Amino acid sequence: MKLNCDLGESYGAWSMPVEDTIMAQIDQANIACGFHAGDPLVMKRAIALAKANNVTIGAHPAYPDLQGFGRRSMSIPANELIAIIQYQVSALQGMAGICDTQVTYVKPHGALYNDMMKNIDVMEAVMNSVSAMSKAASPLALMIQATANNEQYQRMANDLGLTLYFEAFADRRYTDEGLLQPRLVDGAVLTESQALDQAKQLIETSTVTTASGNTLSINAHSLCVHGDTLGAVEIAKQIRQFID
Repeated sequence: MKLNCDLGESYGAWSMPVEDTIMAQIDQANIACGFHAGDPLVMKRAIALAKANNVTIGAHPAYPDLQGFGRRSMSIPANELIAIIQYQVSALQGMAGICDTQVTYVKPHGALYNDMMKNIDVMEAVMNSVSAMSKAASPLALMIQATANNEQYQRMANDLGLTLYFEAFADRRYTDEGLLQPRLVDGAVLTESQALDQAKQLIETSTVTTASGNTLSINAHSLCVHGDTLGAVEIAKQIRQFID
């Protein structure tokens, strides 16, 4: 099991101050690409930090929604959504090349991620966008949520020659459908102790307990801690010990 974190999400005077301390704990950094957060200087600094800590770099594209931090759904035609994703990933790839490193996977952010997991048309658009970039340049994997539909998504990816990374979430409450409870619901973001309990359960048993108390099997390659979760650094440090 690897540990990943959404990072590079400062913007101008708005600072997300965990990167210096959390980068040493993680294996994979999902770096924002400018449409929900992450200005050019922030992006470049996050890339340099990841490189210095031998952390694998992923692009973290979103809907064009700076005001809403990419957490508002948008209805966008497939060809436009594909271009939006490719534009953001290309920006991070270019900056990574300047820093003499590379982007190796893509993990959508926020509402785009949630919509992808609920709507097969959005999933197809995301897969097609990443697959086309892999064929045009260096290979890129796609990180998506591990659910009971892993096999269906894997078949879709195989048809496109696309590698998938399946992830689970340490700091978010799950629904009985295996998706993430909306952030507007009280308790959707777990406390530090709850997140550590859930992480340990995922690592040791590959299961998660849902909001209603049911137990779901979760077959994941990577575990996510959000950089804006309260206590994110301490959560990551403890999970690092669980994994090691």
